[in-house]
Amino acid sequence: MKPIMKKQPIYKKMAAYYDLIYSWKNYKKEVSKIKQLIKKYKKSSGYDLLETACGTGKHAQYLKDSFSITAIDMSQEMLTIARKNVKGVTFKKADMMTFNLPKKFDVILCLFSSIGYVKTYAHLKKTLQNFSNHLKKGGIVIIEPWLNKSTYIPGMPDMQTYSDTHIKIARLSAAKVKGNVSIIDLHYLIAEKNKDIQYYVERHEMGMFEIDRTLKLMEAAGLKAKFIKNGLMKDRGLYIGIKQ
Repeated sequence: MKPIMKKQPIYKKMAAYYDLIYSWKNYKKEVSKIKQLIKKYKKSSGYDLLETACGTGKHAQYLKDSFSITAIDMSQEMLTIARKNVKGVTFKKADMMTFNLPKKFDVILCLFSSIGYVKTYAHLKKTLQNFSNHLKKGGIVIIEPWLNKSTYIPGMPDMQTYSDTHIKIARLSAAKVKGNVSIIDLHYLIAEKNKDIQYYVERHEMGMFEIDRTLKLMEAAGLKAKFIKNGLMKDRGLYIGIKQ
């Protein structure tokens, strides 16, 4: 079989299978930790929350009981699923680097390493400034980074699978690197009941940002910044920024 090639937008074809591939992810546990961090560090008094790169809305599902949520993502296909997954949340199609919303927030989240998709330090600087511009004084931004050069292992193969009575999915990849960018081609093989087997390839290019330089960019954007090593996933940590 010949794959559908790589220049398609990421998560366009695969959005329908995203929650199956990541069925192992404990969103409820992650949100519990996020709420603890918000309680510890947030200085503003409100509960307006913006989630950037919200995907299929699985974090928002456990946040909506405590916050008034606006959630944005670049993928219309992911947003369509998010709207089915979660009610009571305002979902909008927008880029985390350039969104311009008519309000400020007490909390801004950028989770599951989505910040890596901005790819360059110049774009990271612009994104952090945009986050800061949309935060109330005393508001908090929490960013879960992608791996950096010390934790990313080029050449390492990976496999994720999902199986139930109606569908089998296998996703394989091997890690590559070019400069400060990790390059991962995700090969999906999908067998669904009463359908032909599908084969897709998605290329994910993500910037590997070093901790010290990221903290400096956060400070330059008007955020009192710190890095917490013990984050939501192994080897990723979390950045905390408080709007000054």
